Amino acid sequence: MSAAPQLVVHRDKELMAQAAAARLITKIVDAQAARGFASVVLTGGRNGNGLLAALGSSPAKDAVDWSRLDLWWGDERFLPDGDPERNYTQAKEALLDSVPVNPARVHPMPASDGPYEVDAAAEHYAAELAAAAGPEDHGPVPTFDVLMLGVGPDTHVASLFPELPAVRETERSVVGVHGAPKPPPTRISLTLPAIRAAREVWLLAAGEDKAGAAAIALSGAGEVQAPAAGAYGRSRTLWLLDAAAASQLPPELYPPAVA
Repeated sequence: MSAAPQLVVHRDKELMAQAAAARLITKIVDAQAARGFASVVLTGGRNGNGLLAALGSSPAKDAVDWSRLDLWWGDERFLPDGDPERNYTQAKEALLDSVPVNPARVHPMPASDGPYEVDAAAEHYAAELAAAAGPEDHGPVPTFDVLMLGVGPDTHVASLFPELPAVRETERSVVGVHGAPKPPPTRISLTLPAIRAAREVWLLAAGEDKAGAAAIALSGAGEVQAPAAGAYGRSRTLWLLDAAAASQLPPELYPPAVA
C-alpha cells in the first residue's frame, strides 16, 4: 500500500483548480524530460473540468509537449458520442480542442452508439490499456504518471459507488457499471487495482457538499463503503481540497487555522 495520503488545502475552488493545473504541468514536463512522454488519467465532474479549464488558460501550458502526452479516462458515462454529459466531450471543450494533442494518444472510453454494449465496451478499453502497457509496467495497465479522481459526496470515485459490485472487483482493470445511483445508470469505470497502478493518484474535492466524504474517506473507512479510501498511488496519494471540503476533517489530519 502507498504511503499515507498528503493533503493540500486551498482557500477556494478557483485557487485549487489553478494550483492543481500548475502542479500537473510540472509533473507532465518532468515525466517527458525523463522518459520522452507522459501518461495522465483525466476525471470529469465539476472539479475535474475546473482543473482542465485552468490548465487551458495557463500560460505555462506551452511548456508541455502535447504531442507526447497519453490521455486516458478513469470513467465515462455510457452515452452517445458527443453527448454533453460525457467526460470526453467536456474535456474537449475545456482543454483538448485548444491544445495540439496527438489524436492517436487520446483514449476516450467507448460511446453507447458504437459497436459495443457496456460490458463489451469495458473489455475493449481494458484491451486498449493492456496493449499500451509495457514489460516495465508489471500488469495489465500502463503505470500512469498521474491519475486524477473527483470525489463524490457519497465517497464514490470514477464510477465506483459504495457497496456496488464494481468497487469489489479485483481481477479486471475496467468494468461496465449497471444501476449507478446517479444518472446515467450505465457507465464504464477503471477498477481500484487499475487506479492503484498509477505513480500518483490525486483526489479532488471542493465545496461543502464534499466535506463529509473527505472526512469519511480519510478517517480509515473501508473501500467498499467508501471507495475514495481505496484510491491510492504507488508512490504518492494527494488529496487536493478547498477549505470548504476540508471543513470536517479531524484536527489531527488538518489542524484548523488559528484565528
